[in-house]
Amino acid sequence: MASLGNPKHTIEIIQKHQFAFQKKFGQNFLVDEHVLEKIIRAAGVTKEDFVLEVGPGIGTLTQYLAEAARQVVAVEIDAKLIPILEETLKDYENASVIHQDILKVDIRQLAQEQNGGRPIKVVANLPYYITTPIIMKLFEEDVPVENITVMIQKEVAERMQARPGSKEYGALSLAVQYYADTYLAANVPPNCFIPRPNVGSAVICLTRHESPAVEVEDERLMFSLIRASFNQRRKTLQNGLNNSPELSYSKEEIARGLEALGLSPTVRGEALSLQQFAQLSNALGRMG
Repeated sequence: MASLGNPKHTIEIIQKHQFAFQKKFGQNFLVDEHVLEKIIRAAGVTKEDFVLEVGPGIGTLTQYLAEAARQVVAVEIDAKLIPILEETLKDYENASVIHQDILKVDIRQLAQEQNGGRPIKVVANLPYYITTPIIMKLFEEDVPVENITVMIQKEVAERMQARPGSKEYGALSLAVQYYADTYLAANVPPNCFIPRPNVGSAVICLTRHESPAVEVEDERLMFSLIRASFNQRRKTLQNGLNNSPELSYSKEEIARGLEALGLSPTVRGEALSLQQFAQLSNALGRMG
């Protein structure tokens, strides 16, 4: 089977199967061999690894993964791609496809059955509209994941890496950094895809921490505080938390919590580090 990293072969397969791109699935097929190789390197895939791929498309990245890994399972939601994948992956005995919505797959069970519960690697060219739900599912459901290497919208990659005080910094930055180290492996221009997306992309590698980056007594409360503080970004943290339907602290209690951290009641959420959100959560949690 000729490499699908070559645009000519991708176009041939698409035309042969009369495949029509569906906007609702955010389909943009990667056609750049150098980028494909960079993804494999960034993920550190070896012959020991079980790799879960999300949204394989016509199987371009899947072929590269199957060459490098022990086993690859790809989850594809679009029924029209299943017969194409059967053709493009027929020479790869270690690659299989599940026709399913990744958000409905029990990934823990899959890791248990296919990899004896050992940490898996997740690699994907993710549709932009569903990037955050997929990544948070992998972290929050405590799936045994060693790392997640994904092609995503460049702007989202920047938000994942952002630090306090920057305009990109927000709830996603804090959530990702709580669970993982971030490493930007490559910037990828629109001309590396068919069809061309309207925005630039980036490959980011998220390596899971052995334990979360900060110690917090009530993880749920901390994330409620984070969401509330960025939902009304222009407001002071005190007002944002006080207005949140998720929380029930008075302005006085919030001011006391901030004071315990040596922070002013006029501080904004974007100024607080993950460590400070954990400390504020602990201080408020003890008042409850």
